[in-house]
Amino acid sequence: MSFDDQKLGHLGEILLQAARLEILPRFGRLSAAQVQQKSGPFDLVTEADEAAERWITSALAQAFPSAKVIGEEAVAQGHTGLEALGSAELAIVLDPIDGTRNYASGTPLFGVMAAVIARGEVVAGVILDPITEQRYCALRDGGAWREGGDGQRHPLRVAAPVGLSEMEAHVSSGYLEEPLRSRVNSRLSRLGAVSMLRCAAHDYRLVAEGHSHALFYNKLMPWDHAAGWLLHREAGGYSAQFDGTPYLPSATGGGLICAPDEASWNALREALLEP
Repeated sequence: MSFDDQKLGHLGEILLQAARLEILPRFGRLSAAQVQQKSGPFDLVTEADEAAERWITSALAQAFPSAKVIGEEAVAQGHTGLEALGSAELAIVLDPIDGTRNYASGTPLFGVMAAVIARGEVVAGVILDPITEQRYCALRDGGAWREGGDGQRHPLRVAAPVGLSEMEAHVSSGYLEEPLRSRVNSRLSRLGAVSMLRCAAHDYRLVAEGHSHALFYNKLMPWDHAAGWLLHREAGGYSAQFDGTPYLPSATGGGLICAPDEASWNALREALLEP
């Protein structure tokens, strides 16, 4: 099953409807009992995450009956599916609320992400900002764009390359093991500015729009990265895992650096990772 522009639009509409029906009505209204820890205090799930995932999964099953839907919360609850990413004819990987800590604290910086994966390759992706209802879309070899309610498309383009001292990067070092974590953190001053938004959806859209220069991650769950990686790629960026190998949605470790071009990627890797 090929995944074209029309199908991508339908996918985006499903995410938008879920945001309107399940996510925004609960925003700022969650009780303490409706917010739970998963693996630890930095990994939360709310009633809204679970309700949105159920709604989206049901809608996707009707719209794309041949696709295998892999939701973050379903996997957290013990349902398998990640092993199928390399071989499934069509899979849709879903993050119902990316940036759950922001969402749970009433901070309007969160997103909904879905990536379409065909036989191990990311072929389409959508990042929705529920607050503005802007959709950030990408088709493999078909470009990346921002689209609002008026249907107008605005092409995305990564920032022009700059030197390390002028780079603004979004860095997540918390999942690095020692001594690499201390090495990376001690070298962040080599960059012009470092931000951590607690939301990969907005990290990726800022870099794809050219508002920031680079991304640095270690843990790579596909619902957090597959859609954003494609958005960055189609906006003209260069990325690879820490060892230089290409990113694959089946990878859950090995790190990822996204930069405006290959030279910038090499400079970042050397500055942050080299002994």
